[in-house]
Amino acid sequence: MLDAIDAFVLPFIDSLYSQFGYVGVVIAMTIESAAIPLPSELILPFAGWSVSRGLIEPLTSAPWNYWGAVIAGVAGNTVGSLLSYAIGAYGGRPLVARYGRYVLISAHDLDLAERWFAKYGEVTVFFSRMLPIVRTFISVPAGIARMPLWRFLLFSILGAIPWVMLLVWGGLVLGDHWHDLKESLRGLDYLVAAAIVAAVALFIWRHVRR
Repeated sequence: MLDAIDAFVLPFIDSLYSQFGYVGVVIAMTIESAAIPLPSELILPFAGWSVSRGLIEPLTSAPWNYWGAVIAGVAGNTVGSLLSYAIGAYGGRPLVARYGRYVLISAHDLDLAERWFAKYGEVTVFFSRMLPIVRTFISVPAGIARMPLWRFLLFSILGAIPWVMLLVWGGLVLGDHWHDLKESLRGLDYLVAAAIVAAVALFIWRHVRR
């Protein structure tokens, strides 16, 4: 898994940042927040790593800056979240009910999301932005529930800020020790892969059974 990240994901992010700088962070975070599997746990630390190395950001022709990376990350998170919100709001329950099964979204999931947002709408969006995996999918049910757009934006941004700041800071502190960390985790690679496969299999079995 770590080898796959090294071979495909990190080179893609590196190329994006080399060509587009902060805009590359916006693009990558937009992809992640639109529920496409490009994890922010790699996007943002890599931006922090660029800061730690003193690389020149191509658009400003100045060294990468921590707050510039944070602002770009929050902006990308907001754009991607709005795209997912629009899918839920304008496609609505009929769209997800018709095609949701192809991405393993069941009627039970829709009912649960609608009840959750009717009761805890703003709190759900705020706290979910600081949770791995959940943060990438929360915007669709928010749109289906027709959560007021200004509140959705407000709580999405407020929830994203600490998440983005933490991960960019983590990449900044880690710096060139990423390679040392990778080697220390290599023995856990198969264990992590097995855990992910088991979780995905359980998720699919649960939905197919329904």
